[in-house]
Amino acid sequence: MKRFFTVFFIFNLVFFVFAQNSNTARKIAEEAARKETLEQSVIYLKKNVPALQNLAEKRSGYAFLAGVLEQSGNFQEAMNFYVQAAAIAAGDAEGMQKKSSEQLVLDAVRCALSAGDWATAQNYLNSAVRNSSDSEIIAFIKLYEQWSILCQAKTSAELTEPVAILKTYSSLPSMKSVQPQVLLTLWHITGEETYSAQLKKSFPKSLESAIVKGEIQTLPAPFWYFVPRKTDSVPEIASVQSSETENQSKNENSEKSENDSKNEKILRQQLGLFKDKANAEGLVLKLKEKGFSPHITEEIRPSGTKYYLVVVDENKAGSIGNELRNAGFECYPIFE
Repeated sequence: MKRFFTVFFIFNLVFFVFAQNSNTARKIAEEAARKETLEQSVIYLKKNVPALQNLAEKRSGYAFLAGVLEQSGNFQEAMNFYVQAAAIAAGDAEGMQKKSSEQLVLDAVRCALSAGDWATAQNYLNSAVRNSSDSEIIAFIKLYEQWSILCQAKTSAELTEPVAILKTYSSLPSMKSVQPQVLLTLWHITGEETYSAQLKKSFPKSLESAIVKGEIQTLPAPFWYFVPRKTDSVPEIASVQSSETENQSKNENSEKSENDSKNEKILRQQLGLFKDKANAEGLVLKLKEKGFSPHITEEIRPSGTKYYLVVVDENKAGSIGNELRNAGFECYPIFE
């Protein structure tokens, strides 16, 4: 009988270990997607991805976690997890997005630039990735090098050289894979309709085209806020609208107001979420220059990380959101 229980115990122990090791990045990602909130998903991913035993699964798990964090605006954390994924010498897990280590390094560069950390971005760009034989990787390296220079610019005069280089890139066949990003960057900095028109014509279904049309918004990232512009106008979104679009916009705003009054009331508009208070204060100054009354609120996540949120209180007319967008600021409503 004693021998029976010993064998039974060992069998169950082996089964338990096998069950633990049989977890995959895809299963964890699917379970994370079932969580009620983004924060719960991130907590679940941070707990379970490091426990994956198979290197390919762990690599893909870290890449997935980094993608979730990037989409939520947590660029610094996203960058760190992209780097962890790139450092694992393994292939791609089954059922997960396929990415080379070079692509993961560039993902980390993009996050560093989005966070305004040009020094770290430049450090990664100067790594082995620069010796890539992949033409698309090289195109992104050239684009991100100019973004890094833009991150360092403090005056519009410092935009001359990178803008000239980006203009050249916009017509080079070797840079075709990043042309939507190049054109969006030129449009954002110069405000010239030429670039938005070219985006809509050449890349009508791209995310960049949707941004200039005002159909979607960019995340409130330090890169897009603090890079100097030659003009503060936002042509496609703020001023270049047909009467039909204006009427449609008014109707939509009217319906939205009615729905909000029946359901939830907008208390304020959020414009940015930063780990560095200095970045939040910089955005506050820009908003005050445009006549708004912003303030900073603090939020501490379960991880213990403190974030600084830049917000503007809604007015009685409920028009602050539109006023901010017309002034060139992206914002998101916070409800009661």
